[in-house]
Amino acid sequence: GVMSDQSFSSTICEACTTGAPSATPDELERFLALHSDWKLQAADDYRFLTRAYRFKNYAQALVFTNQVSAIAEAENHHPEITLAYGKATVQWWSHKIKNIHLSDLVFAARTDDIYQTLTIPKV
Repeated sequence: GVMSDQSFSSTICEACTTGAPSATPDELERFLALHSDWKLQAADDYRFLTRAYRFKNYAQALVFTNQVSAIAEAENHHPEITLAYGKATVQWWSHKIKNIHLSDLVFAARTDDIYQTLTIPKV
């Protein structure tokens, strides 16, 4: 069956190891259909998911960054976050496999949840 939007963010993250499989093309396609603000990009030797989040100012972007960092620390899986005035850009991928794992889709969905539940006014 097709995963609901909710099930991506509530899926339990499995630890990513060197031999872990990448997310399937179907999983990626389904995720990107549900989360259209995320883009799939490729660097020199790895693929990653990226999304820019907009905020009213630097302080609000920092609050968001800290909340994403808290789940990253709790799960020991860390995104690259670029903080700027009124913007935070988040990139998720699994360093050990240099690709996107199902857990990266889960964390990207959780990142969206954090953005949506912040009580700060968004632009």
